[in-house]
Amino acid sequence: MASDTAGSVDVTGPAGVATGASCTADPADGAPRAGATGEALLRLDGATVRFGERAALDAVDLEVPEHRTVCVLGPSGSGKSTLLRAVAGLQPLAAGRVLLAGRDQSGVPTHRRGVGLMFQDHQLFPQRDAGGNVAFGLRMHKVPRAEADRRVTDVLDLVGLPGARRRAVASLSGGEQQRVALARALAPEPQLLMLDEPLGQLDRTLRERLVVELRQLFERLGTTVLAVTHDQGEAFALADRVVVMRDGRIAQTGTPLEVWRSPASEFVARFLGFDNVVPATVRGEAADTPWGRLPVPPGAPAGACRLLVRPSGVRLVPARDGLRCAVTARTFRGDHVTLLLRPENGPLLEAACPLRDAPETGTTVGVSFEAEDVVVLAADV
Repeated sequence: MASDTAGSVDVTGPAGVATGASCTADPADGAPRAGATGEALLRLDGATVRFGERAALDAVDLEVPEHRTVCVLGPSGSGKSTLLRAVAGLQPLAAGRVLLAGRDQSGVPTHRRGVGLMFQDHQLFPQRDAGGNVAFGLRMHKVPRAEADRRVTDVLDLVGLPGARRRAVASLSGGEQQRVALARALAPEPQLLMLDEPLGQLDRTLRERLVVELRQLFERLGTTVLAVTHDQGEAFALADRVVVMRDGRIAQTGTPLEVWRSPASEFVARFLGFDNVVPATVRGEAADTPWGRLPVPPGAPAGACRLLVRPSGVRLVPARDGLRCAVTARTFRGDHVTLLLRPENGPLLEAACPLRDAPETGTTVGVSFEAEDVVVLAADV
């Protein structure tokens, strides 16, 4: 939890990192305001961060439109948290620019950028009650007491904690502390809200419920959000656009549906959890693969490639009518079952089927393939 101190950055956590309520300056302080230009609210032009010889961010170009939520995904070390810190002004750029509402932020300190930050460990002040935590940033920005009181009440209501103003931080559950941290970040009305693994410390059920509530809240408020997470489900549920990073570069960007339906490369496909990836050669409307000849979508480029078959595109048929496979494992997924199949030829296959149709382990089945669930992948670079 954070210490109750203030300096050039209003609120600091245990590592001296600015927390949610601290980073929003009044317009008079020089922070650009949303709507100042017709450009994206946030734009990165060739943003580069180096740690010695290693580029943690490597010439990244990115836009975040106003009133939209963009989630940055990637494995550990991909550069996603470094990107967030660079936008906040907590990590200097070696090259490139960060622009907010069209204004270059070079040399602009964190507390004047007009952004809010929320971290996964909350960084709440243990000696303050919930209302005191939410009000701290407002007090540092000299918001009049009556206005600050109104905002505290309003944002606690917004995040689903009416009446929690006087509750001690220690009495709050993990989910409630997360809501207080969100309220603190929203109270100064930042033009850009940035979330670093916002739900990472919560259990699965609570995380799934809160991600829906967050999306509804951001849509209602018209908040512009840049979030980073390693959780694909969280990102796809929350975001209007998804950015997948690898080794400091953007591997793919698009809507959640675009990225899910059409991974740009084998790296993206495997990061999203797809394992049915094999070498192939496309000829016409089909491809030669270790599993035999598979249909491909119309217009697929001819030649050698890597081919993805989504589990939903592996259809069970009688053994005599398709590629013969032995069912080696079944995994219950709630509304369906994932099957691990061992074909007579080729590598293991993953298939998804309804609960009522799931064969038992040890059963021999046949499979066919649906062209709409086959993706010709670009080469990894």
